[in-house]
Amino acid sequence: MRKILGLSTALLLVIIFVSYSLWTSKRHAGHYLSDLRIQVVLNDGKPGGRGNLLGIQPELFPADYSSPERLHRKLAAYLQQARDQGFINDKTIVVLPEHIGTWLFAVNEKSQFYQATTIEEAMNWLAVSNPMQFANAMLRAKGESRVDDAHIRMKASSMARDYQTVFGGLAKEFGVTLVAGSIVLPGPSVEDGQLQAGNGALYNCSVVFGRDGRPMGQPQRQLFPAWYLSSYIRAGKDAPLNVIDTPAGRLGTLIGSDSWYPRNYARLDEKGAELIAVPAFVAGNGAWSRPWRAEKLPDELHVEPGPLTEGEAWKRLTLAPTRSARAGISVFMRGQFWDQGSAGDSFASRSGQHIPEPPPGVTPKGMKPGHGARLINLWL
Repeated sequence: MRKILGLSTALLLVIIFVSYSLWTSKRHAGHYLSDLRIQVVLNDGKPGGRGNLLGIQPELFPADYSSPERLHRKLAAYLQQARDQGFINDKTIVVLPEHIGTWLFAVNEKSQFYQATTIEEAMNWLAVSNPMQFANAMLRAKGESRVDDAHIRMKASSMARDYQTVFGGLAKEFGVTLVAGSIVLPGPSVEDGQLQAGNGALYNCSVVFGRDGRPMGQPQRQLFPAWYLSSYIRAGKDAPLNVIDTPAGRLGTLIGSDSWYPRNYARLDEKGAELIAVPAFVAGNGAWSRPWRAEKLPDELHVEPGPLTEGEAWKRLTLAPTRSARAGISVFMRGQFWDQGSAGDSFASRSGQHIPEPPPGVTPKGMKPGHGARLINLWL
């Protein structure tokens, strides 16, 4: 009797294991609809043969990341509309928002993952659907929040590959220089023209792709990550600030809150940066108009006394005047990732002076204020 019970138990465990293995191997292939409209909210200056800074502020959702092809299709639709407006030429520099590449961990997951109501639920499905990869990543995770680290690390190699495929492909397809927002990867580097994920700590980094679709130099690491990410993303305080030669001029990239620090502009000045790209991200629906959390910032960031909103703080600190830079652009993400929204209105500056925006509340028909993709263009 014991032998029969033992065999029955073993058989049941085998059936459960096989069923679980089959379940984890099946991936999402559901119907896909996405809004491809984009609104031109700023077109400053006139074409003069010197190129332009073109900010694409997309509106993205988890389903847009279900495959690299779907993400490419949506971003290509935005760029095609920009081309139709006459905003793309061989000297155009396209700038995308911070973390647009980080969400590539969502590629090729199960339908339950995309249908989750909270980001915590989605991350649970991510781990359950990839048990071996997640367990291996947990063993190698670093920082205080090892689980958050593992969620990125477990898919880092495919994320790096998809990042180059999507954004390098867009740069080549449209013949532009493309600042590909940012992506969080362990020990990122470019080797033999290919972005690679290493085995070290996680860094938030940005890659610029040339008109041939290949990376231009090494990834730019973020020097001062947002405070709420510091438990698993390492600050690249000793990383160089890269300035690269583009058809439109010498370009420097400051990721997110790196654009608040005067010392970073001084460093870019020393390298003769003529153009500054700021891929940025603000978490939370409506956060742009909420009080700025200045208490978590170092004393070196001086602003005028009095309460500030998040948006006012970004505009006071970002794209500060420099000796060498003649123009800059700051581009934010829009969209909703489960219960985590995003906020921010992209803006541009010329010679350190912010360019006035059109009146608020002007949105395409059927689109709510604060929602929808936005396009800003600055002729050089």
